[in-house]
Amino acid sequence: MVSKHIDSTPLRVLSLESRRGDEMRSLIERHGGLATVAPSMREIVIAENAAAFAFGNRLFAGGIDVVVFMTGVGATALMEALETRWSRAEVLSVMNVCRTVVRGPKPAAVLSKWGLRIDDRVPEPNTWRDLLSTMETAFLLSGKTIAIQEYGKPSDDLYYELIERNALVVRVPVYRWALPEDVQPLIDAVRQTVEERFDLILFTSAQQFHHIMTVADTLGLSQKWLEAANRCVVASIGPTATETLRDGGLPVDLQPTHPRMGPLVRESLDLGRGLLLTKRGLQRAADFENSKQLDG
Repeated sequence: MVSKHIDSTPLRVLSLESRRGDEMRSLIERHGGLATVAPSMREIVIAENAAAFAFGNRLFAGGIDVVVFMTGVGATALMEALETRWSRAEVLSVMNVCRTVVRGPKPAAVLSKWGLRIDDRVPEPNTWRDLLSTMETAFLLSGKTIAIQEYGKPSDDLYYELIERNALVVRVPVYRWALPEDVQPLIDAVRQTVEERFDLILFTSAQQFHHIMTVADTLGLSQKWLEAANRCVVASIGPTATETLRDGGLPVDLQPTHPRMGPLVRESLDLGRGLLLTKRGLQRAADFENSKQLDG
């Protein structure tokens, strides 16, 4: 028998969004879900950013051919670091000599605001493979010095492929991810997941999974959390997050048509009830078969 909860009440949704948590809560509620938002990350600007200044020195010396901007927040942080030594006009002047590549709409908006030319835009879903393909199509990689504004975890697979193509990679880290200062909402979310108080879990980045698993592990609940999360509908914003979730033992049930927060929430809540019915029905069938085998 299908539970009354799945049939008739709003889906209970867990989001691990941090910076846009209020917007996420509003979207979930607007589309009929019951929202729990547990911030899972905070961005820490790397103090005394020697890598940014080394990039700046190399840029002014004419030693950079291509600059890749991966995120809007990171592009802004990089400029703020460089402006402690050079004027923005000076930085933009030398950057305009380079080829500029943006991974998605957010860094594109930042560069447009600066008045900086954008040569190449990476199409959705904006993965490192899309970035590599865009650059390969647009220009010869061999012999190019390519500076990449990092965000959080370095993209080692991308770096390997660029080096294989005889490009020189200059990493420019500008911020890293840390757990939020207040981890209690995340602790509560882990325990509530284990207690099966959610129907749908939304991931808008791969790092969110790493952080909730870190907290679950400190509570001694990592395996129980994974088992409980696998009984929910799991929605991922795009291929990078999806790959991380699957590698971590959490298969993804839904990925939106566009890798943005709005489509993620809308499509997850539109399709979530049917996916949940199917998923829990299959789980009950598997449990029944297992019990028959044990009895036999």
